[in-house]
Amino acid sequence: MTTPLRPDQTPPLTMDTFLQGIWRENPVLVMMLGMCPTMAVTNSLRNALAMGLATLFVLVGSNALVSMLRSLVPGTVRIATYIVIIASFTTVVDYAIQAISLTLYGALGAFIQLIVVNCIILGRAEAYASRRPLLHSVINAGGVGIGFTLGLVMLGGVRELLGSGTLLGFPVFGASFQPWVIMLLPPGGFFVLGAWLLLLNWLRGRQPGAAPTPVPVHNHGR
Repeated sequence: MTTPLRPDQTPPLTMDTFLQGIWRENPVLVMMLGMCPTMAVTNSLRNALAMGLATLFVLVGSNALVSMLRSLVPGTVRIATYIVIIASFTTVVDYAIQAISLTLYGALGAFIQLIVVNCIILGRAEAYASRRPLLHSVINAGGVGIGFTLGLVMLGGVRELLGSGTLLGFPVFGASFQPWVIMLLPPGGFFVLGAWLLLLNWLRGRQPGAAPTPVPVHNHGR
């Protein structure tokens, strides 16, 4: 059973509450969570940005509601309650994207609905929002959501640039550019992710007194 922290146990609200999800605990580039949508929708910057913002909305909204209800939800049904809350916000996002752009909705496919089972969102609800006050939960969820969006954008931008020669559909290279078609295919996603991980670990290793962050062996993300 999850026991909410007493007021005197609540850690102070600091800048790290927001920033840890962007850099030190980035869901994509450090924790390697949510790999299914990460690999599937990052074949273009537009799709990556849309999925990131959709996940950010669900993450912030669900964590806020979980935090507000944390003292009212019995421990025996807390996971089921969190899933219902997350599914409600996901439904809002699903209909909103469908109303805004059917093309974008078709490109993202079933991965919009699969936000419900994204372990990043359920994990923050269980491990953080259910034990923290509203403001802490919203700020932390915002940082994690922005970190996830940043990871998707970093992959989507490179894959679209090399795979199509465009960014957000606008040509970047001249007519003589030969697109790297593999970048738009699943193997291209792994190549770009691996390149980013190598670069970021190299940068961390150059920090004084810092060791490269180990990459988790097991991926529990969806």
